[in-house]
Amino acid sequence: MKVLDQILSQSAYSHEIDVPLASIDIADWLFTLPEAEYQRCCVPDHIAAGNTMTDDGRRMSINVEMIGTGLVVQHYVAEESRPDYVRMNSISDVFTANGRTQVNVLWELIAKDAGNGRTRYTNRVTARPTDMFLDFLKEHGIAFEDAAAARQAAGSDHNRRETPMFAESIARRALARPAAGTAK
Repeated sequence: MKVLDQILSQSAYSHEIDVPLASIDIADWLFTLPEAEYQRCCVPDHIAAGNTMTDDGRRMSINVEMIGTGLVVQHYVAEESRPDYVRMNSISDVFTANGRTQVNVLWELIAKDAGNGRTRYTNRVTARPTDMFLDFLKEHGIAFEDAAAARQAAGSDHNRRETPMFAESIARRALARPAAGTAK
């Protein structure tokens, strides 16, 4: 499936946590995140989450959520996965009042040293149209600009609300893990 260079929506929000960067492991957090914790990170939008693998062994995170009025099933595949940075890519199914379509979503989870034993977590989400999405717009007489404006508003609102909750969840996970070199 060809994904175009057009951007449908893009947002990045940050939140500082009282945990040093050396204690953070975003990849560990993401791939062991209990479903109930995922749901708590953006009530009522987050519906379900789970982890699996692609046929070729790459890690995946499956997320089901409401973004605006669309039910979105994210099929995130890990492209890069480190303690301080995770890059996930998904061809996501979107169920709308007009039917089903797909968008390409890039999700970046970023941790940086904020000084004084604190970490700045940034949640960056970029959505691009797929050919299927562009055909969907044409079929329903929706201008790309209108769809992009709606997705930008809904996606930004969702990201703004989930980012601090993700950051605090990452902090709790870091504080619950044994310190490096400490016996379990």
